[in-house]
Amino acid sequence: MSDYFFLKENENANCSTILVGKDASVTGKVLLGHNEDDEDCIVQLHYVPRFKHKPGSVITFPDAKAVIPQVEETYAYYWSEVRCKGGISFADGFVNEHGVVVVSNACRPSKDATGCERDNREAYDMGYALRRLVAERAKTAREGVLVAAWLIETFGYFSSRSYSIADKDEAWVVRVPKGHNYVARRVGDDEVFYIPNHYTIHEVDFTDTEHKKFFWSENVVSFAIENGWYTPAVEGDYSDFDFAAAYQDGPLKPNNILRARNAWRLLKGVELSDDEIKPFTFKADKKYCAEDLKKVLSFHYEGTPDDETDGYKRNPHRTGVSSICGNTTVESIVVEFNDDINLTRMLRASPKPCITPYAPWYPVALTRIPKGYNWMGPEAAQVSHFFVDDAELDYDPAKAWWTFRTLHFFTEFDYKGTNEYIKKSKAALEAQWETEKAGIEQAYLALKDVDIDAAKELLTSYTCRQAEKAWQWAKSLIRTLGEEKIAKNCAEWE
Repeated sequence: MSDYFFLKENENANCSTILVGKDASVTGKVLLGHNEDDEDCIVQLHYVPRFKHKPGSVITFPDAKAVIPQVEETYAYYWSEVRCKGGISFADGFVNEHGVVVVSNACRPSKDATGCERDNREAYDMGYALRRLVAERAKTAREGVLVAAWLIETFGYFSSRSYSIADKDEAWVVRVPKGHNYVARRVGDDEVFYIPNHYTIHEVDFTDTEHKKFFWSENVVSFAIENGWYTPAVEGDYSDFDFAAAYQDGPLKPNNILRARNAWRLLKGVELSDDEIKPFTFKADKKYCAEDLKKVLSFHYEGTPDDETDGYKRNPHRTGVSSICGNTTVESIVVEFNDDINLTRMLRASPKPCITPYAPWYPVALTRIPKGYNWMGPEAAQVSHFFVDDAELDYDPAKAWWTFRTLHFFTEFDYKGTNEYIKKSKAALEAQWETEKAGIEQAYLALKDVDIDAAKELLTSYTCRQAEKAWQWAKSLIRTLGEEKIAKNCAEWE
């Protein structure tokens, strides 16, 4: 198996996730925001339908040894697939037909009883399977936690991660060190969460047997005691158990501290010292909206003591520090959940949210993916996910990914000279989409009781048109910026 399973994620390529409880959201439903950060990759999107499976069927994945019993029928889902040479186990995101969203963040390294300092496929049997099987099997976020829990305890997990699993009513965070243990904590209805890519679940309420707020593996405490990672102050009393202290290995990474400090600056308006960058959540003192999350996910620390851009004289993705919208960001999403799951709206920008407009997608209602946003069917993609042909990574103007990537390249040459123009054009397009939102959703509601399939097709067609509009916008900007740069150069030569 390829070393790329391990090497595709460096210390700077760490994702960001924001979760907002439903009482802290202007929509009255959970909000989720996520930046996916990876290197040397391309991204394509899929609609995967339901599949029935024969009794006794099993499923395996090329990155690990687990042979997992298959369920009778898997749910349909939207799949954001990150493809790179050798494959990658820990990047893809999902929104299934029940409105359950699954994304993840690295929390490397965690302690390993075998002494291994990096991901350990040799000792544990599961990696990529966890995210996909949650999407295929969970009707709610809570059910997604239970699916993940069974998989982790049964097969063992070979990396160190945090999974965010959310639906319209609940957002759960599942922390998984290498091995067979986990802790899960629900984001409170009145709370806001940001992950700094290290474990921030500290206390665990082991009296919460109804699991209103916590789940945990049976051996999470005893295993830590056996390995000398935790010693209770009073024998048999585990009220002082600190999951993060027990299972995180080594000091917190400076880049993660930097990103967390700046996320909380925007989300809460607080200034936290390096020693204080440990909270799981804060109580919300405002109602958050999608714009609040977009601002955080697009942030390079402008106007703060951590701003290294010098008024964009330095490219914000190339300053040498890890910003939230960074050099390795390949996709950004904000999910607005809805009581009608077909109206769950995802705002999607790729690769960089500071450059690309957040286009509206209705991932639960989708029955197909907009033209140009994938280049193979989902079954072929599942088979080849860990066996990507080198030619697939070459520039190809028929792929929407490469148009947006080319626009990104233009800004890398002259971020200061292109930023204002892009920012204004991007804002105008996003404002147009916000204006259209009420009309398209009212049309869906008027149609759904008459013909639900036609109503879903309405949302699918709208998504496809807006994805095409975003693609054409990027093409137009590439031409405009190119012509402006040529004219500027000619003037300077004269």
